Amino acid sequence: MPNDTLPVTPHLALLQPYPFERLKELTAGISGPAHLPLVRLSIGEPQHATPQLIKDALTGALDGLSVYPTTAGLDGLRECIAGWIKRRYGLPAVSAATQVLPVNGSREALFSFAQSVIDASRPDAAVLSPNPFYQIYEGAALLAGAQIRFYNQLPEDDFACNFDRIPDAGWKGVQLIYVCSPANPCGKVMTLDEWRTLFELADRHGFVIASDECYSEIYFDEDAPPLGGLQAAHALGRTGFERLVVFSSLSKRSNVPGLRSGFVAGDARLIKRFLLYRTYHGSAMGLAVQAASVAAWSDEAHVRDNRDQYRAKFHAVQPRIASVMHAPLPDASFYLWARTPAALDDTVFARRLLAEYNVAVLPGSYLARSAGGVNPGAGFVRIALVAPGSQCIEAAERIVQFCHAL
Repeated sequence: MPNDTLPVTPHLALLQPYPFERLKELTAGISGPAHLPLVRLSIGEPQHATPQLIKDALTGALDGLSVYPTTAGLDGLRECIAGWIKRRYGLPAVSAATQVLPVNGSREALFSFAQSVIDASRPDAAVLSPNPFYQIYEGAALLAGAQIRFYNQLPEDDFACNFDRIPDAGWKGVQLIYVCSPANPCGKVMTLDEWRTLFELADRHGFVIASDECYSEIYFDEDAPPLGGLQAAHALGRTGFERLVVFSSLSKRSNVPGLRSGFVAGDARLIKRFLLYRTYHGSAMGLAVQAASVAAWSDEAHVRDNRDQYRAKFHAVQPRIASVMHAPLPDASFYLWARTPAALDDTVFARRLLAEYNVAVLPGSYLARSAGGVNPGAGFVRIALVAPGSQCIEAAERIVQFCHAL
């Protein structure tokens, strides 16, 4: 008899269902009231209009479809990105040739980077992740053959990254740590002191830092943009960005999630290894997408307009929701991280809100794992203010009504 089994990596069995698959299962069969149009605030998908200058650049470069792109990307794109990094973070020098690499969106790069740095031959290989977290971090660690560990970001600590509270034993075997600043879902921005502690720990224990900064351009004060990892490194004398790579994306900044365009920048040694991996991985950005990316990174007017739209939504929505839930303004990003009232289970809250008021939000427990005896997402919901302003306000009013009726 032939063997009908198929070879498959056992690491796939370690993956947990994606949050939105769990939400789909949670809300299966629910139809909200017919007289209330559905307002979907569960998925962090930008819905503002894509700037015309980006669309024009994309369609104007369609002849590039006849050419195989190189993994490293065009010199012009890398130079454009390096220039943006220098302007945005006030850095004197960033090497376009050795410290910048275009990628097909930060999601793909956050996953594949782990595959290029994890030494799975070590039985204690581990990756450290924030908790709550973006699920790609967990999948990247497990499929690279490492164990996943978590550091909690808790409301009683104002969601700070208390790296100094992790005992030395907690760093044993750690080869890679993910940080997210501004954080998904709580919107917290890491401070320079937190970066200082993390760099000292990286030097002591020998791990690499992967900083997810895809929300860096959604903030409130034009005179106080969020601190970035490269900026913190330079301020602390790490001019070569030792042990650090940052990940950024055009998806949120420029409202082009379908373009799949971003970059990785930092330690030239790590970028070189990652480029080698990506050469075999087949992740080259098409020339038309590169042209559109140059247009996007070269223009700030549309980004300021984007922030203005989010700022207006937060101004209208946050006070309403804060009247019935603990939902402070984040440091940055487009999420409200709101505590459910009356200690109501977050999955019950999300299911009932959809069933009774046709507003979709994401249970916070789906974005976290139990660690240190607690699931730090339990009792919260993530509200993504991505819909048009009028819909966000309508959803906020319904949330207020729902909470008053509990």
